[in-house]
Amino acid sequence: MADAALPEQRYTVWRRAAVLLLLTIILAALALSDALHTALIELLSASDVIIERHPLLGPAVFVAFTAISAMLAFVSAAVLLPVAVFTWGEPASILLLWLGWTLGGACSYAIGRFLGREVVKWLTVEALLGRLERRLGPSTPLGLVLVFQLAMPSEIPGYVLGLVRYGFARYLLVLATVELVYAVAMVELGASFLERRTGAIIMVGAAVVLLSVSAFSWLRRRIL
Repeated sequence: MADAALPEQRYTVWRRAAVLLLLTIILAALALSDALHTALIELLSASDVIIERHPLLGPAVFVAFTAISAMLAFVSAAVLLPVAVFTWGEPASILLLWLGWTLGGACSYAIGRFLGREVVKWLTVEALLGRLERRLGPSTPLGLVLVFQLAMPSEIPGYVLGLVRYGFARYLLVLATVELVYAVAMVELGASFLERRTGAIIMVGAAVVLLSVSAFSWLRRRIL
């Protein structure tokens, strides 16, 4: 079945990999430039002052934005990561990012399960959605769902698994596990940029891309 994978599937996954690679290259280049890195740190310092004036609103907005990014393909939380790490530090940023992505995944599952296909098809690729619906169901093994979550952009698994009525508790376990892995990696990417650890930026970015693409390659051989 691997050769029959839809172009939309490959495009969706390779688009995410390309975006992350581009982000990695940009961060590495900015970290190598004294002038640009200094200018960005000054900008982050200004943002930090504003956020400190709103100690509750700032984290709430960040969690809400990351939740939306987990539901819609055209929204990305990556642009806010340096701000979050600079303002709240790594542990808090990981927690907030993980919470937002997990909340977004749970909301996408609820949309798929309770609002149905007519709503979901407006939020994702319809041809890809139909193909996945036919290959996943309530009895799909947990390990396969884990790889599915690792391989696909975060807005897709929740909608699909909600539509096919996969158990919410099992989905939430998979979602929380995978999003924690990605949250740790992405926050480390932001922290490496702030500390100008160019080698770490490249290593973390490459590792996340490799993990995602490898999971998709395995998944494509199994169900796509």
